[in-house]
Amino acid sequence: MATISERELAATLDHAILKPELTRDQVDAELDIAAEWGVFSVCVRPSDIAHAASRLAGTGVAVGTVIGFPHGTTSTAAKVAEVRQALADGATEVDMVVNIGALRSGFDDVVTDDIRAVVEAASGHITKVILETAYLDDEQIARGSRLTEAGGAHFVKTSTGFAGGGATVEHVRLMRANVGPAVQVKASGGVRSYADALAMIAAGATRLGTSGSAVILGEARRVDAGEGATGAVDDSSY
Repeated sequence: MATISERELAATLDHAILKPELTRDQVDAELDIAAEWGVFSVCVRPSDIAHAASRLAGTGVAVGTVIGFPHGTTSTAAKVAEVRQALADGATEVDMVVNIGALRSGFDDVVTDDIRAVVEAASGHITKVILETAYLDDEQIARGSRLTEAGGAHFVKTSTGFAGGGATVEHVRLMRANVGPAVQVKASGGVRSYADALAMIAAGATRLGTSGSAVILGEARRVDAGEGATGAVDDSSY
């Protein structure tokens, strides 16, 4: 498998800061990690957006957040309101959770309309749709990917990391195969090492969600230096 430089890999990472129990000091420590390693973005809890945007100002690290998280069962109107507030607070990307029950029920119009409303509320900002693949079979993952594209979103994403399962190479490949070139794939949940990151990218992911950015990029740095990668991180929550 081809290697990827630290800088190239950092440009794919959304550093997750989503655990509900995190204190402000813990959030700040994670924001500083994101800035130190130069990741593409952080993905923070909605209540942390304004603080994160202020702390990261001038670092080049974007601020994203989650919508309808983690279950996707809030109403479309509530998701739209969340998006509008998130943008007002300084978010530049949103990761929405699909209406999982509607997807499993075959209510494709409900799913598509929910996605489209969030995309429209985001007003051109990057919108990612989390399918929560741990709850879905292959047919539902493939159909959810196609509905993501029909709703106008920019990314289809594997997981919240809070459902007892995360990204797999097989699911990333399945998602990639069911969307056109205009839609990208984000792998999140269980991306714990440099090797995991390489595998997800090889399967078709162009963005990775992880709380283990420092470990993964530390491994990439060692590879760049010809030392090899050895570490892993407990990233079971994202």
